[in-house]
Amino acid sequence: MADTAAAPEAAQQTTAVSPCGSLFGGGASAPSGEGGAAPQQQASLMGMLFPLVIFVVIFYFFIIRPQRKRQKEHESLLSGIGRGDQIVTIGGFLGTVKEVRDDTFLIEMGEGVRVRILRSAVQTKRTPAQGQPAAEEKKD
Repeated sequence: MADTAAAPEAAQQTTAVSPCGSLFGGGASAPSGEGGAAPQQQASLMGMLFPLVIFVVIFYFFIIRPQRKRQKEHESLLSGIGRGDQIVTIGGFLGTVKEVRDDTFLIEMGEGVRVRILRSAVQTKRTPAQGQPAAEEKKD
């Protein structure tokens, strides 16, 4: 009789679930002899990884890919700048390219005002349609 009383107590100890274990799936809800726990843990792992994968895909298409596209466009813009082109710097200064070097441009912002800037400081290249003030300067 003592053996039968000890058996139910042992069964109760193996089926008990801690509060933390029930939240994270780490607690034992069935005796360890059954094989049903492994597929349930695998399903919960897939359930946790799926939103992470979706987040990475969304992050790539909305942030990384457009940034790479803008960077390639800017690099092609910089490679197309030559002597005589009008440019706008990231600081908002307008100027005409007088000299092109490997990593710098020498621009003239006004009569006798020449400044050497880095290639990375060029924001855009002005076209004749944008250069309304440039057309007025030619008339003077």
